[in-house]
Amino acid sequence: MKNKGGWLLVLFILCGLVLGGLLGNAASNVDFLSWLAYGEKFGLSTPLELDMGIIKLTFALMVNVNVASIIGMIGAILIYRKI
Repeated sequence: MKNKGGWLLVLFILCGLVLGGLLGNAASNVDFLSWLAYGEKFGLSTPLELDMGIIKLTFALMVNVNVASIIGMIGAILIYRKI
């Protein structure tokens, strides 16, 4: 692939984050892999609400980053560079 797009890199990084996060959550119950689940949550602790009478919109975002998701992101970038 000579003309790699930026969107493909974003897709790879998101897949690495999601798969790493799932792996980290699954590894939290295993004693010698529990360090993969170490991480931090950040985002909106209470959702923002916009009430316009007819429509009520609620905005919320919470991101949970752990060691496994960072490893997944780095792996995704390395795979992207190989393509």
